[in-house]
Amino acid sequence: MSGVIEALHIYDERNTPILSHTYTGRPLSAAHLLPLYLEHPTPRPNLIYLSTTNPPTLVFSLSHANLLFLLTTSSEIEPLLVLEFLHRVVDALEEFLGAPLLPSKIESNYDIVAQLLTELCDAGTVATTEPNALRDLVEVEGFMGKLLGSITLPGAINKPLGGGGIGGGPASGSNAPSSLMLSQNMPALPWRRANVRHTSNEMYADVVETLSVTLAPSGRPIAAFAHGTIAFTSKVSGVPDIVLSLTSPAGRHNLGSIMELPVFHPCVRLARWKEQPGELSFVPPDGRFILAGYEVDLLPFSNGKSGNMAANNLQLPVNIEMKTGLGPAGSDFEARVHISRTFTSSMSGSGAGGVGGGPAGRGFGGGPHAGTLGAPLLEDVKIVIPLPAEVRNLSEIRPSKGDATYNPGDQFLEWHISNKDLAAGATYFGLRCTVVGRQSASDEDDDDAVADDPMGFRAGGGFREYEAYQADEKPHGDDGKKKTALNKDSSAAAAGNEKLVQQNRMLMPSSASVSFGVKGWLPSGIKIESIVLDPKRSRGLGESVKPYKGVKYLTISKGGVEVRC
Repeated sequence: MSGVIEALHIYDERNTPILSHTYTGRPLSAAHLLPLYLEHPTPRPNLIYLSTTNPPTLVFSLSHANLLFLLTTSSEIEPLLVLEFLHRVVDALEEFLGAPLLPSKIESNYDIVAQLLTELCDAGTVATTEPNALRDLVEVEGFMGKLLGSITLPGAINKPLGGGGIGGGPASGSNAPSSLMLSQNMPALPWRRANVRHTSNEMYADVVETLSVTLAPSGRPIAAFAHGTIAFTSKVSGVPDIVLSLTSPAGRHNLGSIMELPVFHPCVRLARWKEQPGELSFVPPDGRFILAGYEVDLLPFSNGKSGNMAANNLQLPVNIEMKTGLGPAGSDFEARVHISRTFTSSMSGSGAGGVGGGPAGRGFGGGPHAGTLGAPLLEDVKIVIPLPAEVRNLSEIRPSKGDATYNPGDQFLEWHISNKDLAAGATYFGLRCTVVGRQSASDEDDDDAVADDPMGFRAGGGFREYEAYQADEKPHGDDGKKKTALNKDSSAAAAGNEKLVQQNRMLMPSSASVSFGVKGWLPSGIKIESIVLDPKRSRGLGESVKPYKGVKYLTISKGGVEVRC
């Protein structure tokens, strides 16, 4: 495949085109392309083939921050390459214009956006996409340059005053060079800026894992995965050479089998990782970037994979249990949330201050405090219970703690447990609700008859017996007839109750999901053992300079733990 990118169009939240950039050929215009894209029903795929156009066109789409990015090409091209290019465009715009990405920022900085799109793709071929390299190629006028306008100073011809990017880019870099000096200042590494200088040398690593767990009604895990990301922030002068070592509960020798589908930044030396799994050797870009990503199967023995984590060893901070069909009519359901004692004890006895003298608890060594490995901090617990469409309302909502909200039009119940309730040290929270179904046609007719004729007499004559008339009066007849009548009444009542239970069974929820965040804990157990700066291979950093190192761990579950009823 030797296809090229022909055009890129950006639309705002009202589907109004705010920018169109043509790379090559004569592609469809933004006004003609949008109706053809909107003809497809939602949810629309990221790749749509328009066979009715001349020539037939491939449309790649990406939605971000209420903006719609459409990219077109009329030749065969690698789809993953184009989709990754769209993500790189979004990252570059946020790097230079600031996040969140708004239409007003794009409209007021057309000069910067045009430079970025030109450097990102050259005549339809993907070119420079690394943010550090774009910093040296794209001229960004600083605040003083905008203030003074066209005023120039000696030695600053063809070079804007001021430096730094819009939206809080690294402040330690030099001003953007002119086009005549690009060949001299181009960095040897495409992902790292040239002549990087920092007054405070720091290195931070943030390991973030998202949890995805499905539990059977018995509580047995059906599937459990953790998707991890290692974000690294490098603020070190010169060209540092870093070795980051990972470990796991099963040891470093099993790390290669535990971390599945690993992906790395181009700065990582893959040969080093293959020889010694768990060691990441790299020369980092300047600033924050994604160093690596991975996936961990938390139930390896279910599919024959190696490791030491079994299904019964899956320790979740929050466990939920659902009970349905409760009450005499079977119209109640109950959600029980259990908090692990490991997290309740850390919340109730957390200390204050940082670890290792670093900011916000970053650093190796020191005493444990809330949000570290020694004392993980559980926050933002939310339970969402989807309800069937037949549920008309919830007549009673009784949470033991927290706030439970329900809107009949949303068809789901949300239960928030505040951080204050979690910090109190309680390990059990309960919620009980009573559902009300939609009325049938016969029930509505009966209700209307009762409202129109409260005495029980119908217009056509006759008496409607809603309840026994003069119930206190003893019925006539012998004892055998009395018993027969009572048995018939009890059988009818039992049959009616069973029918009501069967009807309410259709109103019970079929699942519930839990969202939470945990600082200082990872479900996979992967840890950063060390971050070492190699002085022999590094350049531009004095031997007496010892950069500060810090690590943070974070687990996020946005509805990731789901239990079936």
